[in-house]
Amino acid sequence: MEWWQAIVLAILQGLTEFLPISSSAHLILPSQLLGWPDQGLAFDVAVHVGTLIAVMSYFRKDIKQILVGLSQQHIHHKPNSDARLAWWVVIATIPAGLLGICFDGLIEDYLRNALVIAATTIIFGLLLWYADTRQHLLKQINDMPAKHALYIGIAQALALIPGTSRSGITITAAMLMGYSRSAAARFSFLISMPLILLAGSYKSYELLTTISPIPWSFIFMGALVSAISAYICIYFFLKLIEQLSMKPFVIYRLILGCFLIAFVALGLVE
Repeated sequence: MEWWQAIVLAILQGLTEFLPISSSAHLILPSQLLGWPDQGLAFDVAVHVGTLIAVMSYFRKDIKQILVGLSQQHIHHKPNSDARLAWWVVIATIPAGLLGICFDGLIEDYLRNALVIAATTIIFGLLLWYADTRQHLLKQINDMPAKHALYIGIAQALALIPGTSRSGITITAAMLMGYSRSAAARFSFLISMPLILLAGSYKSYELLTTISPIPWSFIFMGALVSAISAYICIYFFLKLIEQLSMKPFVIYRLILGCFLIAFVALGLVE
């Protein structure tokens, strides 16, 4: 892979990791439609590190408050909203973590194709539209009970199906339960951190145990580019989400899904 191709893919990964438009739908196009080579394990590690750095940097104050809340709960044995949020993040991470371990190979072998990605891009785009048009999206994260965190976590597990979009399905699930767009997006970003950390750690282990030389300069470049693009994406998405609504992302998903179906019909992608 050329350096400029890696930069383009790192930007794409950084943007689509957190926007509700599916990263897999975008990364399949350069490889299959343009004939770009597979990005490889080193690149996967790089972009996971980059997106993790971005989301942890943006939510550094939230992370600090959560850790302080946990310590205060441990010391004073009194529950507080920050400690409760930490447990909700853990609860929401469990379903996707377990299913990812059990079905990773199956998903990679049978579901990672353009037609599946096109279908899920359209279907879950329409579901996002339905959730966004519901009235009374007023609930905040502080109102969240444990069962809602679990439901969002189960929805997050659906994102193992390529084209679903992890952020898209978790935001959709939260809005279906009445949470505001900003609250849904914030919780979606918070629960992304453990999963990105787990996925990045697993891929890093795979990379370190290979006999191939590790392209450190390639990793640093990919991590830097994806971190910058992801941070910019998070910043503007959270700033504009209440004014924009989800309609632009829904329209984009429908157009992208239709393009993928057309490419499959023409035999341009598989």
